[in-house]
Formats: sequence, C-alpha cells, structure tokens
Amino acid sequence: MASKIRIALDAMGGDHGPAVVVPGADVALTHHPDLSFVFFGDEKIIRPLLEAHPKLAAASSVHHTDVAIRMDDKPSQALRYGRWKSSMWLAIEAIKNGEADATVSAGNTGALMAMARFCLRTMAEIERPAIAALWPTLRGESIVLDVGASIGADSEALIDMAVMGAAMARIVLGLERPTVGLLNVGVEEVKGLEMVREAGRVLREAHLPGMKYHGFVEGDDIGNGTVDVVVTEGFAGNIALKTAEGTAKQIASYLRSAMSRTLMARIGYLFARGAFASLRMRLDPRRANGGVFLGLRGIVVKSHGGTDAEGYAAAIDLAYDMVKQDLMTKITESLSFDHRAITAAATSTDAA
Repeated sequence: MASKIRIALDAMGGDHGPAVVVPGADVALTHHPDLSFVFFGDEKIIRPLLEAHPKLAAASSVHHTDVAIRMDDKPSQALRYGRWKSSMWLAIEAIKNGEADATVSAGNTGALMAMARFCLRTMAEIERPAIAALWPTLRGESIVLDVGASIGADSEALIDMAVMGAAMARIVLGLERPTVGLLNVGVEEVKGLEMVREAGRVLREAHLPGMKYHGFVEGDDIGNGTVDVVVTEGFAGNIALKTAEGTAKQIASYLRSAMSRTLMARIGYLFARGAFASLRMRLDPRRANGGVFLGLRGIVVKSHGGTDAEGYAAAIDLAYDMVKQDLMTKITESLSFDHRAITAAATSTDAA
C-alpha cells in the first residue's frame, strides 16, 4: 500500500457541494496527515476554496467537470447523462483506474449505488451490495446494514450481509468474533417473514468462525447494543436510521427548550454544562456520518447529503479506516471461507 491514502471526492455531491466538501477534507487531513485527495467537480468553484486551506491544497489535485448529479435524479437518469463525465462517476472510476483507494460522496444515494455497481461491479459471491452504517448504542457502537441500498432481500442476501457486516465489525470495532442478529418482529424463531427465518436457520447451523450468531433482535435492541451487527433489508433499515436521527434531534430540541424555560432551569444548566455537553456529543448524528457500500470491488462511502464539514470529515475518516485496515481483502477472505460453511449448512437441510 502506498504511503499516502488517496481519497476521491465527489465535490459537487450533497446539498452544499464544495462549500462543505473542501473544509470537510481539511478537517479530515488534520486527523490523518497521510491523506491525499482528488477532487472531482467545477474547478472554478473548488480552487478558491482550496486556496483558503494551504495544507489541503498541497495534498490535493482537482479534475474539472461541470456535470453534476442532482439530488432528485432517478438512478436510471443519472446513468444516462452522468456516466463517464459527472463528478460522481469520475470519483468512482478513480478507484477502478488506480487513482484512488476509496471514494466519498454526499450525492444522490440511488445514483451513487447504481454508478458504483455499474463501474466497480460486485464481489464474486455477492449479488446485491448493502450500505453499512455505524450506530451509536448504549454499549458503544454497532454496525447496521442495509440502511438503504435496495428494497427487500432474500435469505441469501441477508446471509451475505451478515458475513460482510461481521468482517467490517472486526475492523472498525476491533472484535475477534462479533455478535450478529437479524432484525425481526420478535425474537422467537417462528416469527417473521420466511426469508428472515431461513437466513436465521442457516446462520445458526453454519457455526461461522468469524461471527457469533445471536438470533433475532427487535427494534429496541439496535439502540441497546444487544448485538455488534444488526442485519435487515434496506427498506426497514433506512426507516430505522431516519427515525433514530429524527429522535436524536427531537430530544436535543426538548432539552434546549427545557433548559431555557425558567430562571432555575438556566441556573441548573450552568452547574450541569459538562454533562449536557457530553450528551449533546452523544446525540450528534455527525459523529456517525457515513455509510460503507459493502459487496463492491472498491470502497465507496456515502455521506449524508445535508451534513456540514465536521460530518463530511467523519465520512472521510471512515473511508480512511476501511483502506488502512484493508477492508476489501478481509471481506473477500471472509466470503470465501464462510460461504463454504453456509453452503454445507444449506445443503444438509435440503437433503434432509
């Protein structure tokens, strides 16, 4: 691996474009001085912003394009007019061409997934990629996937997500054998859709060495940190993610209102500022910004489209960690080894 970790940035993606991407990259560079960046987008906008950050400018290059994927574009539209020339496509293609080790974009999620899948292709054992997100919990952090790559999933897709999520947990969370749970409407084995029950049966019988299968988990188990990896299909996962983000903002709003309501409340806040600052940091969605597209032949990280520089830096930090810890090799090894055990478990039951 090169001494510098190279990150390709879709500078035009997201609600704010280069106004957030450039200062976000500058924040990430202070975290990781061995980073270098390739910005893809409108050079007339990017260059003046880079000039305000000399260290970042010295560690960066700019590839000009005036084509940007809109946030409301359908994936099919984005592929038709944005392939080969948009900032999003060029940032993804930089991985394929060996110009970057990872890509970060705050752009249209559907378009990003479609382009990444078309350009990079999926791993040998994977039919459908998934977006994996870090989730703050009472125990620390967990990984939840899929949080929006696709709608619906059969048992094989759920099993693949379990294997990939466990591999990511071993890297990000530093766990030798992370616990994995399937999100369901109840913990009893007879509950839930057939594909979820089938995936649970195979994972239970396969006894995979890279994970410890916990069983079914419910919605409240996500925040409780009952397991290290929560697996679900993208529709439910995305709703859970947006609900958690909205709830965090709601609680923060309630606290601000309560602390300013009376004189005694304001005095109490002065004595408890440290505790409230810690709580505010725990509730800050920017700290967990960034979802990794697992199952592709390259590292692509999706940042929240409306985040600020600090949040965008968190997405870059995540991409950095994935490259530094060699996520691609570890997932490939896990898939190759675990799929033999999974196939054996599925075959034995079919024969019975």
